[in-house]
Amino acid sequence: MTDTLTTIPILIVEDEPKLAALLSDYLQAEGYSTTIIADGLQVIPFVRAQPQALILLDLMLPGRGGLEICRELRSFSAVPVIILTARVDEIDRLLGLELGADDYVCKPFSPREVVARVKAILRRAGKLATTTATATQPETAPKPPLLVDVDRHVALLDDKDLQLTPIELRLLALLQSTPGRIYRRDHLLRQLYDDHRVVTDRTVDTHVKNLRRKLQAVRPGQDMIRSIYGVGYRLDPDLETDSNETPSTGLS
Repeated sequence: MTDTLTTIPILIVEDEPKLAALLSDYLQAEGYSTTIIADGLQVIPFVRAQPQALILLDLMLPGRGGLEICRELRSFSAVPVIILTARVDEIDRLLGLELGADDYVCKPFSPREVVARVKAILRRAGKLATTTATATQPETAPKPPLLVDVDRHVALLDDKDLQLTPIELRLLALLQSTPGRIYRRDHLLRQLYDDHRVVTDRTVDTHVKNLRRKLQAVRPGQDMIRSIYGVGYRLDPDLETDSNETPSTGLS
């Protein structure tokens, strides 16, 4: 296990030493702090002890597989996860996303592409800001039942933290921007993946499924994201925020 001390910590979980070192060099050149772990059994204890800004996670690891690690990470943390995989089958990709991964990169890949993905996800999660201004509301102002702030990476339903991944947060922010509006799957895909990669409608369906599960954990039995057969999805307008308030979506 190796590490350096700078400002934004990134964990590289990869058992190929040359590849791990190469990724570390590229990330450090961009000013990130990196830690390399090659054994899957060490990941969860390390993350619990030292929270990370982002994790690059290989699927095939000694000791414990990447998908199992991702599943346990999501039980206690919303840290962004990018899966590194040589398994290009779509089922593996969707399974990784369903377990809470935010992105994937297929091997062989360019280290510059990985760095670009890291920057994009951290930018969306608001991790690149060195300080974050905390907005306060007057005590008399009513709180909206659903509060989504992409810049601060906050999503609250009835004052309970939804623990969303960055891509789930962006999806909810987009749906919340116009409650009741039907968003087509292709529009959601363009907004969630602005780097022109090839993804399918099933990817959006998987993110919606995960988002629904987290919303229903707070409001059991209430379907707040409605499926419009053959078209797309809309957010229940009953969750609309105050008319004087414009949600911060972080999307254009």
